[in-house]
Amino acid sequence: MAKNTILIVDDEEDILELLNYNLTREGYQVLMAQSGEQALESAQRELPGLIILDLMLPGIDGLDVCRELKKDSKTQNIPIIMLTAKGEEADIVTGLELGADDYVTKPFSPKVLLARVRSVLRRSVVPKEEGKKIKIHDLVIDAGRHEVLAAGERVELTYTEFETLQLLAGRPGRVYTRYQIVDAIRGTEYAVTDRAVDVQIVALRKKLGSCGKYIETVRGIGYRFKDLIGVNS
Repeated sequence: MAKNTILIVDDEEDILELLNYNLTREGYQVLMAQSGEQALESAQRELPGLIILDLMLPGIDGLDVCRELKKDSKTQNIPIIMLTAKGEEADIVTGLELGADDYVTKPFSPKVLLARVRSVLRRSVVPKEEGKKIKIHDLVIDAGRHEVLAAGERVELTYTEFETLQLLAGRPGRVYTRYQIVDAIRGTEYAVTDRAVDVQIVALRKKLGSCGKYIETVRGIGYRFKDLIGVNS
């Protein structure tokens, strides 16, 4: 994939021009499509490093485009940022569960969108290693030892709490729906439901003390780990 190439998919000319201007100025190569059909064709042909995808498109809508891209082995690893109208929580949840990486609601600030682009691209190149140690400021998560240190103090977590924390902290800034969190820890001896996730998060924040603020609630959607400066092995 061409990591520096971004495909913008939107049927509004002014949005395309705004994003093209700002992304080009930041040094990205920009491709544009105004329909779902064009988006699929361009993505499969060019394999961009990231796709900015409006959900409201003529013909094939954005959710179906996302679904098709994630089904195709050639394009399934291309990160996607969804553009949505305010109040489309159900569509956002569906898009995230289909495999989209993030979302931005219209109207949006170009600066905010550029920050999301950089964040998603940064996450997409972080190598995934078994037993990786994640260190973010004063929080250390050691998967190999199944150990968490918060502000230098060891924190005793249940299996489910640890798995939830590791999932969120493994990709800071990425929004996870409650269903995705449930799915990630399914198969353990613990009974986990979407409502139980909320209870787990409350308990997790409390145990982490001052580090609990790193876990953010995305109202109506789910949770994410605050996108901080870096994740180090």
